[in-house]
Amino acid sequence: MAEVVCLSHEEINGVATTREYINAVRSAYRERGNGAPTKPRTSLQNGDPVGLFNNYLAILPEQGVMGGYTYSAGFGSADAWLVTPLFDAESGRPLGILDGSTINTYKTGAVGAVGIDALAREDVNVLSVFGSGAQAFGQVRAAVEVRDFTNIRVYSPTQTHRESFAETIRAEFEQNAYAVDSPAEAVRPADVVVTATTASDPVFDVDDLQPGTHINAVGQYHPEKRELESAVIRRSTYVPDLKERAFQDAGSFLLALEEEAITEDKIHGELGDVLAGTVPGRTSADEITVFDSGGTALETVASAAVVYENATERGLGFKMAFTPASEVYEGKKGTSADEL
Repeated sequence: MAEVVCLSHEEINGVATTREYINAVRSAYRERGNGAPTKPRTSLQNGDPVGLFNNYLAILPEQGVMGGYTYSAGFGSADAWLVTPLFDAESGRPLGILDGSTINTYKTGAVGAVGIDALAREDVNVLSVFGSGAQAFGQVRAAVEVRDFTNIRVYSPTQTHRESFAETIRAEFEQNAYAVDSPAEAVRPADVVVTATTASDPVFDVDDLQPGTHINAVGQYHPEKRELESAVIRRSTYVPDLKERAFQDAGSFLLALEEEAITEDKIHGELGDVLAGTVPGRTSADEITVFDSGGTALETVASAAVVYENATERGLGFKMAFTPASEVYEGKKGTSADEL
């Protein structure tokens, strides 16, 4: 038997700091650069009712954990339900089942912060954020942990949304944040640009982009939709979370390929390659860099692990017994993977 710890939203919320998420995710991507196995999401689409059923997986041998993310979106509830299973990478035993929605913005913000830390200049001042939802908030929450910004500019097409979001940033993080009225006002003075939108078309003009800017594109992961125009990808050092994912659903990259603005060798390397030192990161102050993040199991598993560790130390969650296959299949011990 294995005792699996089940953790709810209330037990997960606040159990780990933003810095702990960032450190765990950085370690996970460094492991990836050293060969840790993972795959992009598998997505099944349903017609009636309309919905998506998604899954992705990773093994982090150095951290000693593996797991992933399984979630539904749409269907009859018109909502999303996210489940994160966590396993021990040595024994294979299940460790925990977590409410995945609670760690979502933390893990996504953490990988954005790791991208900034790996690729942005050290002397940045202005952070510009496109978007005003939960993911944009998570990106800001983590970004201010890795760089000292003097001001944060917020753009969203709806004036009340961007003004409210800027007010929230000021209150939550004591940052000099304010709304701007156009994409150009956001991008022109920016040292770091974060796009956390659901936009189908590019959210800013390449001509407004200054030398030395770093961009985190974290909002869109659809092969026919993009937050960045082809000229931005062409001018940049382009680093995705996973190369395989870039060819699967990174719309900004795929559409730039389709328009023949770039070739397949445009990919500089994965984020993990930069962190592991197998490819260089930023090499000049004037270089434009792009980190394209569509979500992987690397940040999910790493985040689930730090939450599980902190929660179990505090005695949180309830335990559920899981029976190994050897005890179910006629008491046969040592059941192999091939027999399952």
